[in-house]
Amino acid sequence: MFEAVVAGATDPDIEGVEVVRRAALAVTAPDVLAADGYLLGTPANLGYMSGALKHAFDTFYYPVLDSTRGRPFGFYLHGNEGTEGAERAIASVTTGLGWVQAAAPVVVSGAPGKDDIQGCWELGATLAAQLMG
Repeated sequence: MFEAVVAGATDPDIEGVEVVRRAALAVTAPDVLAADGYLLGTPANLGYMSGALKHAFDTFYYPVLDSTRGRPFGFYLHGNEGTEGAERAIASVTTGLGWVQAAAPVVVSGAPGKDDIQGCWELGATLAAQLMG
């Protein structure tokens, strides 16, 4: 799913957009402040977002709170059971940050199929296209 999102975001038809990848445990507030938009991905562990994504939000939430309002974001997640808790948590945090959802999320339960992978590609391409100068 990650590779499909990156492939969509780096499509050759999308110009002037630099895609920077950061692992959730490595992302910093300066990384978030430097970005014009965000594409989040996480497994839904036990129905909730990964601990790594939660840690990332905990790390940068307050330092970026007033500076990133209105920026576009998208997200994708994969779970083998319920994903509702992860979806609610991401919606809650991003609403608090004032980010604007740029595209419908890609939510996959079970093994990702061809349509899921295509949805991830489209998610990446949609967000990147919105950031084109």
